[in-house]
Amino acid sequence: MNGELQGKIAWVTGSSRGIGRRIAERLAEAGCKNAISGRNHPAVCP
Repeated sequence: MNGELQGKIAWVTGSSRGIGRRIAERLAEAGCKNAISGRNHPAVCP
């Protein structure tokens, strides 16, 4: 990503595992601040 998400905020639901978790991780890598939610508490939050 080219930095267009730097400083943006994303709300990712279903992010405790699987595709939702990976999306939250990629958004964080791109500089986006995340609000995450899911049914299970992850061992490590992205």
